[in-house]
Amino acid sequence: MKSKTYSRLQKYLGGFVRFIFRIHSHGGENEPTDTAYVIVSNHTSNADPVFLCAATKHQQPHFMAKKELFKIPLVRGLVKALGAFPVDRNGNDVGAIKKSIQMLKDGYCVGIFPQGHRYKKVDPRDTEVKNGAAMLAVRSGVQVLPCYVKMKNNRWAPLRRVDVYIGQPISVEELRYDENAKGEYSRISAYIFDKVCSIGEENA
Repeated sequence: MKSKTYSRLQKYLGGFVRFIFRIHSHGGENEPTDTAYVIVSNHTSNADPVFLCAATKHQQPHFMAKKELFKIPLVRGLVKALGAFPVDRNGNDVGAIKKSIQMLKDGYCVGIFPQGHRYKKVDPRDTEVKNGAAMLAVRSGVQVLPCYVKMKNNRWAPLRRVDVYIGQPISVEELRYDENAKGEYSRISAYIFDKVCSIGEENA
């Protein structure tokens, strides 16, 4: 589901953004066309949401963005146009999680980075993974779309090529959530992020 503003931006500026940032998308056939999903990816730069939005065509990914960005006039307009909504990264922002779950249930696509924040020049497998992706998928009942943003040395730079690999969707049934078992969100988050990392390794 896309907003009219996002559709116009995608139509008139999508090609320009892909050219300027040298974005190359792979696996577009894996993107669901008419259903909500949680898009999950590794995180190396502030521009990752832009890369993922440019790589996907059928849905509008809505990302959580730190609330401070919404206080900057020029930036606020851009992040809102991309469908972002504020989150307090310094605390346990339950409201943002609840909003994300409701958006997914309402048919919107939500994006999240399991690593929580950016890791430059670091192998994603060596980073800690948070439980948000598992929580969103399980509580909303939608599928997960694993993606991998690849750049030289895991770091973005102007005019440096960016490859976005879109993997096979993961159904909520595949996650095999057991409400009676302990640590399920942690297990599922690790499972999802393993898929993300595997995509990167398969395309090294």
